[in-house]
Amino acid sequence: MPDPQPPTDPGPTPAPAPVPGAGEPQPLGVELTATGHPAVDAGLARLEALDGVPTDAHLAVYEDVHQRLADTLAALDRD
Repeated sequence: MPDPQPPTDPGPTPAPAPVPGAGEPQPLGVELTATGHPAVDAGLARLEALDGVPTDAHLAVYEDVHQRLADTLAALDRD
């Protein structure tokens, strides 16, 4: 029986190539569909404008859009 060969050492694993724009905000590429309701579509447009914006700027927009949508829903109950 021949002696088994010791496993060969492949050496260090090469580092992955850097991704262009890594660490920078990247667009999500999500397409929004209009709802036909102007107030809702305006909120969606505000969210769409966040694509590529640093995340620390998102919170204020999310809160504003949430409030607008809540007001729109509340108005449905009043009509």
